[in-house]
Amino acid sequence: QLQLVESGGGLVQPGGSLRLSCATSGFTLNHYTISWFRQAPGKERELVSCIDTAGGRTNYADSVKGRFTISKDNAKNTVYLQMNSLKPEDTAVYSCARGKYLTCRTVYKGPDYDYWGQGTQVTVSS
Repeated sequence: QLQLVESGGGLVQPGGSLRLSCATSGFTLNHYTISWFRQAPGKERELVSCIDTAGGRTNYADSVKGRFTISKDNAKNTVYLQMNSLKPEDTAVYSCARGKYLTCRTVYKGPDYDYWGQGTQVTVSS
């Protein structure tokens, strides 16, 4: 069964760190790009980061560059999002999704993704 399952969210103070995991199953991870998204209440979904099939190319939203790092472990079928120096504005539900194409997209378009996880809540607050 094809699945993406996120974990690692929680409550953290400003300046703190979290590492999100996107555990995949039912497909070969290194054949697909995986992207992380976030959506805060009342806001549109934002493309946060993407990693390509080989793991050699990544991209990030300007709002998280220098603070977030995406990586993957093909042996564990898992993609990670290391989030450092967290800010209150990073508060959102974070989701991962499988891309339909071999290269990462830099602008979010729903039809570019075919499978999604259920999301994990990240709350940054003192």
